[in-house]
Amino acid sequence: MYAIVDIETTGGHASASSITEIAIVVHDGQQVVDTFHSLVNPEMPIPRYIQALTGITDEMVSFAPTFSELAPKVFELLQPNVFIAHNVNFDYSFIKHQLDVAGFAIHSKKLCTVRMSRKIFPGMPSYSLGNLCRQLGITIQDRHRAHGDAAATVQLFEKLLANDTQQVLASMLKVGSKEQALPANLPREQVLQLPNTPGVYYFHDQKGKVVYVGKAINIRKRVLSHFSGNNPGKQRQDFLRNIYQVSHQVTGTELIAFILESIEIKRLWPAYNRAQKHIESKFGIYVFEDQQGYMRLAIEKKRKYTTPILGFNLMIEGRNRLIQLVKQFNLCHKLCFLQADTQACTGLESQICKGACEHREDADTYNSRVFAAIRHLQEGLATFAIIDNGLAKGQHSCVYIEKGKFYGMGYIPSNAELESAEFLKEQLTQYPENDYILNLVHQYASVNTKQIVRF
Repeated sequence: MYAIVDIETTGGHASASSITEIAIVVHDGQQVVDTFHSLVNPEMPIPRYIQALTGITDEMVSFAPTFSELAPKVFELLQPNVFIAHNVNFDYSFIKHQLDVAGFAIHSKKLCTVRMSRKIFPGMPSYSLGNLCRQLGITIQDRHRAHGDAAATVQLFEKLLANDTQQVLASMLKVGSKEQALPANLPREQVLQLPNTPGVYYFHDQKGKVVYVGKAINIRKRVLSHFSGNNPGKQRQDFLRNIYQVSHQVTGTELIAFILESIEIKRLWPAYNRAQKHIESKFGIYVFEDQQGYMRLAIEKKRKYTTPILGFNLMIEGRNRLIQLVKQFNLCHKLCFLQADTQACTGLESQICKGACEHREDADTYNSRVFAAIRHLQEGLATFAIIDNGLAKGQHSCVYIEKGKFYGMGYIPSNAELESAEFLKEQLTQYPENDYILNLVHQYASVNTKQIVRF
């Protein structure tokens, strides 16, 4: 038995919107056996543009039952039957959310007539309910009203059944099929073709633009996980509506998948990726020459198009490192901005400072120690490669760090000589660095020491 459903709502996502009208038509696969229709008091104002679209006004629903009053009847009609709707995840997310609030837990199988239409009537220019019905000769009475759209969906479902020569319905309802969980516009075949290997995947919108980039140790499993559950929030519901394609890149390891994901997020700036768009160290140690010719080290906030000698997430980290350099290389507290008052330099009393702040020491002599401190910082940054599984037999993956900076990554022959860093760099693809990648690689290297080749 099938329950064909349509609803009208106050907005596009269940967590902050309500149902204003509901229609349920129970169908046994041959004919309609029961119907239910009611306006619903949403217990909130209906936006003007939705009133204009549906014709349902605040006055019309003011004396209608609330959903909680209708919940027992709705649950009775839906629970034992297959839940069918045009773009089923939208209707199901609202009704499940409202039933949950009313104390009813529904666990119906779902069937989407958008997805079913794509399989049985391929090549249509549009699969929206209005356009699809026009193309199939179905007349919709009362468009954008629950009873009118539900009646049209019944006719569409009957046409789908009549033309289902490939047993599409049975396949979609088969136990273990992920069909009912997929977004309405994402072809199941694309998901089935995804590999069970590490890599990066891309969700595309109707125009082919990448709207989300993710990484995975198992691409297919991770992609499917996006469609499990029934989160009624706006972000998730908008996200599901905008997925039309999925593509992928296989990587040899999870580490490379993590790095590539970060690179691609920075390159493509997808609408639904938020976490890594602004992950950067906030401070850095910079060097500049003042008007008297003295080289000065300073901790400043990181800015675009500037490269610090060393980056830090916290000001105190940079300050502590700079204090160490001042002591080790006899630098001046004032010239390093560790002392900002008008008193005498505290380094003079402790004999750390040689008097550059009072011009007792010439710039060239002082600067030689500043350059030595910078070299010390740079030499302390390791150069190494992380060697791991490749994409195929006889191949290794390689992530290369040069003087503490991420250089790039790629794949090399498993019998390649790794004595020369220059040879290794020629085999790899250079990528832009960011602090997320650098921290990720250093954390990985600290744990997986057997995979490290140092230069």
